[in-house]
Amino acid sequence: MSRNIHHDGPGPSQRQLRVGETVRRALSEILMQGDIHDPELNRLSITVGEVRVSPDLKIATAYVMPLGGTGQDVAVDLLARNKNELRRMIGKKLGLKYTPDLRFRLDETFDRMDETRRMFAQENVRRDVDE
Repeated sequence: MSRNIHHDGPGPSQRQLRVGETVRRALSEILMQGDIHDPELNRLSITVGEVRVSPDLKIATAYVMPLGGTGQDVAVDLLARNKNELRRMIGKKLGLKYTPDLRFRLDETFDRMDETRRMFAQENVRRDVDE
């Protein structure tokens, strides 16, 4: 018996993943090139770890982390302040008919990776792992 697979489950659809990754790359390039009209934002080096898109593709949430992890709240505020220009630039870069509304959140996975590295650096953990 064949079953249709619907993406109503917990995971994002292929389309959401594709749009998210495309927006992530475009946003990363725009931020790297420093083409935004806000000099404060251009001064920051921001990594875009992931972009998650809502099922209706209307909202894109970018998970970001400033280089070195300092000034996190400032980075999120500056991105939010410039979201309309960033959205317009992404739309132009990708030739999208409709560009999702942008939201910005701190990428907590960076903190977890640092925590994991710290944990593995501890002598007793390293000893357990090596055995």
